[in-house]
Amino acid sequence: MSQVAKRIVREVHDEPHLEGRRITVQFLKEQVEDRNLDPRTVADRHDLDVADVYRALTYYHDHPEEMRAIERQRQSAVDEHRHLTTDPDDVRD
Repeated sequence: MSQVAKRIVREVHDEPHLEGRRITVQFLKEQVEDRNLDPRTVADRHDLDVADVYRALTYYHDHPEEMRAIERQRQSAVDEHRHLTTDPDDVRD
């Protein structure tokens, strides 16, 4: 079994993630709450202890303003770079 992350840190891309991993709090929240995956499934898929998943969910809900700010930053980056992507409907064989 994997080591349990002892804390949530902000070392990668200035976004909260599990210490020693690049897996963000936001990603784990999306997997469990938005995609309705079981926390154990998420932990197994990413070689985490299930406690890490619950720790991330707790952090997410304990810091709602911080997490909303991160979500706004992500959306802003998507919007800013949207012109660099190709819509699949625009691609011709």
